[in-house]
Amino acid sequence: MYREVFIKKEYMAKAKKNQTATQDFSKYIRWFWKLFLGGLLIVLFAFLLASWGVFGEMPDHTVLENPKTNLATEIISSDGKTLGKFYFNDNRTPVSYEELPQNLVDALIATEDARFQKHSGVDARGTLRAMLTLGSGGGASTISQQLAKQLFHGEGSSNIIERVLQKVKEWIIAIRLERQYTKEEIIAQYFNIYDFGNNADGIRSASRIYFNKEPKDLNLKESAMLVGMFKNSSLYNPRRNPVGVKNRRNVVLAQMYKYDYIDEKLKDSLQNTELDLDYSPESHREGIATYFRGYLDGFMKEWIKNNPKPDGTKWNLYNDGLKIYTTIDSRMQKYAEDAVEQHMPRLQAEFFHQNTPQRNPTAPFLELDQNEITDLLNRSMKQSERWRHMKYDLRKDDKEIIESFQKPIQMSVFAWKDGKPSEIDTIMKPMDSMRYYKSFLRTGMMSMDPQTGHVKAWVGGMNYRHFQYDMVKQGKRQIGSTFKPFVYTAAIDQLHYSPCDQFPDTPFCIEAGKFGNPEEWCPKNSGGDYGGQRTLKDALANSVNTITARLIDKVGPQTVVDLAKKLGIESQMLPVPSIALGTPDISVYEMVGAYAAFANQGVYTKPVMVTNIEDKNGTILYQFKPETRDVISEETAYVTVKLMEGVTQSGSGVRLRGKGADAYRADYREIVTGYPYEFTNPIAGKTGTTQNQSDGWFMGMVPNLVTGVWVGGEDRAVHFPTITYGQGAAMALPIWGLYMKSCYADKELNVSKEDFVAPENLSINIDCSQMSSQDLDKENEKPKDLEF
Repeated sequence: MYREVFIKKEYMAKAKKNQTATQDFSKYIRWFWKLFLGGLLIVLFAFLLASWGVFGEMPDHTVLENPKTNLATEIISSDGKTLGKFYFNDNRTPVSYEELPQNLVDALIATEDARFQKHSGVDARGTLRAMLTLGSGGGASTISQQLAKQLFHGEGSSNIIERVLQKVKEWIIAIRLERQYTKEEIIAQYFNIYDFGNNADGIRSASRIYFNKEPKDLNLKESAMLVGMFKNSSLYNPRRNPVGVKNRRNVVLAQMYKYDYIDEKLKDSLQNTELDLDYSPESHREGIATYFRGYLDGFMKEWIKNNPKPDGTKWNLYNDGLKIYTTIDSRMQKYAEDAVEQHMPRLQAEFFHQNTPQRNPTAPFLELDQNEITDLLNRSMKQSERWRHMKYDLRKDDKEIIESFQKPIQMSVFAWKDGKPSEIDTIMKPMDSMRYYKSFLRTGMMSMDPQTGHVKAWVGGMNYRHFQYDMVKQGKRQIGSTFKPFVYTAAIDQLHYSPCDQFPDTPFCIEAGKFGNPEEWCPKNSGGDYGGQRTLKDALANSVNTITARLIDKVGPQTVVDLAKKLGIESQMLPVPSIALGTPDISVYEMVGAYAAFANQGVYTKPVMVTNIEDKNGTILYQFKPETRDVISEETAYVTVKLMEGVTQSGSGVRLRGKGADAYRADYREIVTGYPYEFTNPIAGKTGTTQNQSDGWFMGMVPNLVTGVWVGGEDRAVHFPTITYGQGAAMALPIWGLYMKSCYADKELNVSKEDFVAPENLSINIDCSQMSSQDLDKENEKPKDLEF
């Protein structure tokens, strides 16, 4: 019995102990659920507080619809190419999902978010994995979360609490983004927002800068490289770390194989290839049409000043994502720049050859003594950017600035190397560098459609980084004999002269007092040659000064000035007889616009550079209106054109008809006796050379394209010593010839080889070959003089 009692007591004790243990365990369960539910409530409450903006401002519905990103203003050519952009920090031009190649999208999803199509902003499985592995198995941020981070709160804080709160905000924004946008729109936004380094903001800039192509043209390995940069574009920079970038690209390719986007054979073959970059930096001083973009910067700032937004605020040229549609043809612009690059180093080599210290102790200047050179350099010093910066930004006194120009410093200077623009790192005094730069010949070139006024090519110099002064519109130089067609036109218009009319090529003077001339003016022919009777066609072709003087004596200088102004010449022109030989300083821009009226049947059309301006949504903000005016009759324009055709048939421009091998020596010095252009089509033109060979010009026209070229030194004292190389036919004409050869080779441009259009009722005889000597005598007996 005692045993039974003991067993019963032991049983009761055990039961009590088990009951106590059960009670203790249920206590833990209750605590677990309390903690779990409490934690869940805290998380939910945290999410609620975050969505209310308690932990920082959250984007509302309207902000999510229009996230604020800085967009570069894009400059677009007439053939749809991007010439360049205006931006401060963000070189970003967005693209749509449809403009992204499928391999780029596949690479992104395989690498960054394999379940992108299945979640709604937050990947629960990935988040749980990241929590359990403490991130060692990879992060859990979806593409939507990464976009939220990029758009609205940037890099995470080092404080763990702040990082958690930022992650909460990131989740909320990601979910809202998924509700606001389609999956495709999220992918496009993510590609558009990312900074790929080297001014490559967004996928469009990245594809253009690293591979010189549009995003839609990226191949698989290029897409993989760019997606690989999403991990860290500073670390995986293909210019600084090509090995690391290649390894990262191969990881992306492996991920694409893992998720069945590519097969193993393709993966292995691509992983063994190099990056094959085609680095094409996009900056304000590099790329195509730099001088034109410099002009456009001023044009846009003036337009913005006078055209506010609908709300009255000003447009921001660098952040508002405007689109500027221009008349520049990217192909013709490239041909023009190539022509300059082909000719100028050869011409420059000859200039250096003739201006060694042994041949010219004052090189690169001629006709100046040392005091004059010192004065010239001192004036240039005070006009320099270095002087302006030290004087007005750094507040230095004149003595200190002058001393700084005599202290050697490290610098990179321009040089032609193997016929290409280059830079040389050197140590040089700033004053010596000014003299060095003055030794380089400069150039300006513009090409325009005479019917529409659309400017097709604009080359303001050789290298915008080192020579920023634009010699198309900003610079003005003496134009020499290219002014003579205006004198001939006035004579044809006023006196009904024919190209077949003859005048004596003998010394001629306009007496003092006539036309307000203070003293007698007696121009001489180049070389002092005279040659009996000449037709007007022959006189213009050979640029005979005495006959041009006879013509201005008959029509009067004021008539010529008035005509030039109607033809768009805005520069100052004094109505004196010497204007006939081209004494005014006029820009290439003005001259091309004026000559275009001859090819356009006497109608002046103001040059056009911008056709439309749109905002980022495609709303048209500006549309150009053509400005035209009738200046001369169709007949007068046509007769002038036929006169200028003589320049390329038998005059100073005849080398355009030349045949033969390339006329350049191995050391890039030019032989001017032969040219490989071989043009056979009608070309009207005029060369121009100023006193001492300081300026060389060529104006050339075909029916649908007028192009002007100027070449010369920064200072008039920088020039060739003789006419052999210093004439317009040697300095400027070759650029025109090389450019036109390229334009004609590109059949898509449709540059005309046809005759100029003749008026229906032509009353002036233009065919001198059909006239007998008696006819010529009768023609010259016609009373055509005007009284003054």
